[in-house]
Amino acid sequence: MPRGVKKIEVIEPESFFHKYLFFFVVLFILFFVLIFFLIFSLSLGEVEEVVVKSKCGDGSFYNTCSLDEPYYCENGFLFERASFCGCPERLNKEGDSCFSNYYKEPRTIDLKYILRGEEGIVDFVVYEGLTEFLSKQPRDLFYLGDEEPLRRDFKLKDINQEEQRLAFMDLVKKIQDKSLIKDDQARIAISLVQNIEFGASDRKIKFAGGEVDYSRYPYEVLSEGKGICGEKSTLLALLLRELGYGVVLFYHEKENHESLGIKCSLEESYKGTGYCFVETTGPAIISDSQIAYVGGIWLNSIPQIMIISDGISFGENNFYEVDDANTLQKIRTGDWVLFGGSKFGELKEKYGLVEGYNA
Repeated sequence: MPRGVKKIEVIEPESFFHKYLFFFVVLFILFFVLIFFLIFSLSLGEVEEVVVKSKCGDGSFYNTCSLDEPYYCENGFLFERASFCGCPERLNKEGDSCFSNYYKEPRTIDLKYILRGEEGIVDFVVYEGLTEFLSKQPRDLFYLGDEEPLRRDFKLKDINQEEQRLAFMDLVKKIQDKSLIKDDQARIAISLVQNIEFGASDRKIKFAGGEVDYSRYPYEVLSEGKGICGEKSTLLALLLRELGYGVVLFYHEKENHESLGIKCSLEESYKGTGYCFVETTGPAIISDSQIAYVGGIWLNSIPQIMIISDGISFGENNFYEVDDANTLQKIRTGDWVLFGGSKFGELKEKYGLVEGYNA
């Protein structure tokens, strides 16, 4: 080839097509695979949405009996249908309802709750006959040998009282009717108990040769419309257990205060226990353990932990209370918070916080 003449390679169209054919085929396949998975994901989401919408709050599918007799799931709500679903052994069937011999003198009460700033009401029928029956039950426990009485044993005795537990199922179902979101059911139960008036009983009972303050059963707290820290915490423990949550009770002996723990992630839990702190004496934010009590008392001691039930964890999807409790603590300690004054007002409205709640 003469000097200065550059060789030019000519690419034939057919050679160019063959060279890049594989590349185009791979892109084409990937494109259709992507479209397929996108359509499949959307369809799966629609299927899941349909499945969720065709369930009641306790997980029962439409037009089926609940695992808890005599409830039946229909159009998203749970109804008594004893004629079809039957009754628990201790209760008698009357039409579509189940009744106890203690269901006398019925009275409807309205239980208030706050969920993200919205006030709601759960109506519940209490029976004076059952309240009277419970008030006459012996409160002592018998131990053998060198066994020592445990606070937890007395708590479980109150929570496990069968006539009471069966009567509570109607309240549990009404809470489940309020939301298909499991954690919102827990939030409703917690707020409902927090909004029950704080107050001690004026009754005394004989115990160990002396007299002690009478401790109400959870059902009595609802019937009388008030309770102290231990009574309200026991009531909430019963409700959350029946809703399926892992629950403990915290007892601070030094401060003589009882509160509740709901199972949650270890990072968010109270003192690394695996349970998040829940104050029951009044409206409060879940996980907020920095509350000042009457007399300027804080819970600084290590609590006794009483396991009530194993179950699901709270806050796995959207535990917004943790951020709100942290914000509130910054306001308490004087740390800078953008629009701190108005932010506290927002938190009060969101959780129904009352005057006197430490801030």
